[in-house]
Amino acid sequence: MTTTATMIHEEIAAPPRALRSNSNTAESLAAQNGDDIELPTILTSTESRSSSPKHPDPSHFSTAKTPAIRQKAHIQFFALCYSIFLAGWNDGTTGPLLPTIQRFYHVGFAVVSILFICNCVGFISGAALNVFLTDKFGFGKTIVLGSICQTIGYAVQAPAPPFPVLALGYVINGFGISLQDAQANGFVASLQENAAAKMGILHAAYGGGALISPLVATHFASQKHWSFHFLCSCAIAFTNTILLVWVFRFKTQNEALAEIGEASTETDESQQSKYSQIWKTKNVHLLAAFILVYVGVEVTTGGWIVTYIIQERGGGPSSGYISSGFFGGLTVGRLALLWVNKTVGERRVIWLYSILAIALELTIWFVPSLIGNAVAVSIIGVLLGPMYPIVMNYAGWILPGWLLTGAIGWIAGFGQAGSAILPFLTGMLASKFGIHTLQPLLVAMMALMIGLWWLVPPVQRRTE
Repeated sequence: MTTTATMIHEEIAAPPRALRSNSNTAESLAAQNGDDIELPTILTSTESRSSSPKHPDPSHFSTAKTPAIRQKAHIQFFALCYSIFLAGWNDGTTGPLLPTIQRFYHVGFAVVSILFICNCVGFISGAALNVFLTDKFGFGKTIVLGSICQTIGYAVQAPAPPFPVLALGYVINGFGISLQDAQANGFVASLQENAAAKMGILHAAYGGGALISPLVATHFASQKHWSFHFLCSCAIAFTNTILLVWVFRFKTQNEALAEIGEASTETDESQQSKYSQIWKTKNVHLLAAFILVYVGVEVTTGGWIVTYIIQERGGGPSSGYISSGFFGGLTVGRLALLWVNKTVGERRVIWLYSILAIALELTIWFVPSLIGNAVAVSIIGVLLGPMYPIVMNYAGWILPGWLLTGAIGWIAGFGQAGSAILPFLTGMLASKFGIHTLQPLLVAMMALMIGLWWLVPPVQRRTE
């Protein structure tokens, strides 16, 4: 047990300098006092704590947390879920509005696809600046900054401005959501009690936002003032800002964790050290590459499936609800399949889900059935749903706590490039060859996901 813990510890990160010096001090004091009995016990306990994975047995915390502390933890978690709900709301908005945006601005597939690129620029910018902003201002201020940016982005889009200004709103939105995504995922991944289940619930909240948003967007898409959907989004984003300010009060992550009886995970490492470690860590880039393709498949499906159903299957204006079915499946999968993930194993289950999703994608490709395709899209959402939280849990298991928020910020932000690259590529292919190219592209990308996940090294699952 000690050997295993030491190996994990040496692979992930060296202990903070303060821990090493404290250990030496304890040894010297014990030597002076001639204590030959208690010293080994003290050292073994210290080594066990410093060398064990950063997610110990939650039973150690269950008796120490008072009802007031647990209530505070629930409130914090709800605030983070609401923030991620807004990220899902944003991603579920574009698909049903795409045909309306094309008609209103008189643009084709290629031009309207620029909106995905602009959203990506914002995400990448947020990911690149996340470590700097977190070290400079702390968790509480950074996540509120992200929420404010999202609110501003919707305010820019609400009056249906000229197309370049509308695209600028997507940049601002992407930047704000990227910061919130990194902070929320980093915070939950740092928790020591039921982290895997909470990560699944957190991303189910994303699916909930992506489920509800297309329902609202589909309604506005047929209205004269279609852009008022962004006005509703602006109001919801403003409530998110108020909630984050009230719950976290601009505190650092360590301070917020301490309020709910959780151990601190951050150290005083410099920004340069964090950036350097992120770039040097191979697993960070493998997970980021997988998330890039995964998010691309997710956003491409949710964004273009409505257009595909309308043009290839003769669907009517209500086809926008199919996008809600996809994101609804995403939500269900992240909650209902938690037991499957645990039973099969997180590594193997992603291969299983990917193969089944490819099979269903082939039925959409070759079976011209409106209802059948709609059902298949929803089931694909169920299968894709658990993948994102599984990857974030993987990051929490194999990365040191002090690097976690920055690394997750990069994984999530870089991964969001997929939300631009694949939808933009779909738009370009559709412009030249037709929207029927959507299905072969998705099948190829799902196959690529299988290959990328094979490259990610296996890790021993943390028991909770």
